[in-house]
Amino acid sequence: MSRIGKLPITLPKDVTLKVIDNLVSIKGPLGELTRQLPPEILVNVEEAQVFISVNDDSKKTRALHGLVRTLLNNMVLGVDKKFEIDLQLKGVGYRCQAGNGKVTLSLGYSHPIILPLPTSVEVKVDANTNIKVLGIDKEEVGFIAAKIRSFRPPEPYNGKGVLYKGENILRKAGKVGKK
Repeated sequence: MSRIGKLPITLPKDVTLKVIDNLVSIKGPLGELTRQLPPEILVNVEEAQVFISVNDDSKKTRALHGLVRTLLNNMVLGVDKKFEIDLQLKGVGYRCQAGNGKVTLSLGYSHPIILPLPTSVEVKVDANTNIKVLGIDKEEVGFIAAKIRSFRPPEPYNGKGVLYKGENILRKAGKVGKK
């Protein structure tokens, strides 16, 4: 049995969880998330706690046990308080603008990059170089942050690019000419 899967999920007071035919619906003050679970996983709700159990002992089911518990816990946390990822632009002329369901990035290319946003994700920009990605779905927030970062990943020679806040880039020495 999974050590993570055995842990109960505690529901905050404003969050409700419903299970209908392995379709889990979690509703909270910030929104609602749903997820279809595999048939091998059983979800039991007792008062303000959720317990995840399995109905067989196959290798696949044991692998899913902890995963499903973590996914449900992330859903509960997301509808109670939003997930956020901070990004930082480093480079001359790198800037970002957000609005109207899209993000416009100027990252040193000959054209601006326009990234449409899903409705569940919100982007805030401070001082044109600090980007904050917010949302209730941890998967989508992480995906959008990774997508923004993929347009100009940090490079080790000058340290320019899109970085996660607090990320430390291992710098390399440049070429050394003849003496």
